[in-house]
Amino acid sequence: MIKKIMATIGLGMVVAAAPIWAAGYESHPGAKKIIDKLVAEKGFERQALEQLFAKAEKKQSILDAISRPAEKTKEWHEYRNIFLKEKRMRQGVEFWQKHKDTLDKVSSETGVPAEIIVAIIGVETYYGRITGSYRVLDALSTLAFDYPRRSKFFTKELEHFILLTKEQGQDPLQLKGSYAGAMGYGQFMPSSFRAYAKDYDGDKVADIWNNPNDAIASVANYFVRHGWRHGELVVQRASLEPKFNDKMANDSLKPKHTIASLGKAGFKPSQDSAADAVANLVKLEGAKGTEYWLGMHNFYVITRYNHSRMYAMAVYQLAQEIRQRYQKRSA
Repeated sequence: MIKKIMATIGLGMVVAAAPIWAAGYESHPGAKKIIDKLVAEKGFERQALEQLFAKAEKKQSILDAISRPAEKTKEWHEYRNIFLKEKRMRQGVEFWQKHKDTLDKVSSETGVPAEIIVAIIGVETYYGRITGSYRVLDALSTLAFDYPRRSKFFTKELEHFILLTKEQGQDPLQLKGSYAGAMGYGQFMPSSFRAYAKDYDGDKVADIWNNPNDAIASVANYFVRHGWRHGELVVQRASLEPKFNDKMANDSLKPKHTIASLGKAGFKPSQDSAADAVANLVKLEGAKGTEYWLGMHNFYVITRYNHSRMYAMAVYQLAQEIRQRYQKRSA
């Protein structure tokens, strides 16, 4: 999910000048507002919150990272090569084999394919290997109080973080994540954690940091809650008529064009699809030229995890590679 956050905050912006607080954030006006709110509305103890914010540290490296100029926009074939590597595919099969029972059960109960769950975790954190080394409290406090451009967003996430640590019985000083505060195997922001994280093991803690079973169930629940449709197509290659008009390409992440209207524009589905089914026309620059795809409803659901066509396509194609290798190894 970190990429979705990065897409919304603008990497090219320079951090505006902000007051530098000598030690901790307990005296910062923004922290005081959060403390007042949580005491009044959620029954927190003021002294405990003040002590917590006193231990929150401003991290200049976070501000440097979030204000770093964006790299050159990559074409699809460049972006694809980041994620569809031999190592990531091989380790995806290993992750599936290691957690087969959980993946089988969760997939059966939710309708979300195991390979999609595995691919999301593979893209986000290399199957839990790279989850971030910043204390989440430091990351969110730094961005809430010293990054004015997105202070409102990160202030809300900071509130959610404090609430989830209380709800889950977690130590807010121990939990770590990315420099933007994304957490665990699936890189959930605190608001997403509170909305979608699942306790698979029944121990009353949704531990997406250390418990892959909880992480698997949480990723699946995210897809369920965003409308995943069991057994439906995700995306399909479009074949081109001699004359085609691609003015509707990439005009929406949400499917809004019928298969019939796309056919009239010169784009035919590669698989049988109802004329009134809706899709979006995805145009990508591949290694061998322009590619056209029809993104169906489930493709749109993947973009709810990260608002990017290329991200959704990378997840889908990685999932297919992992599934094929898994089935071959299991045969």
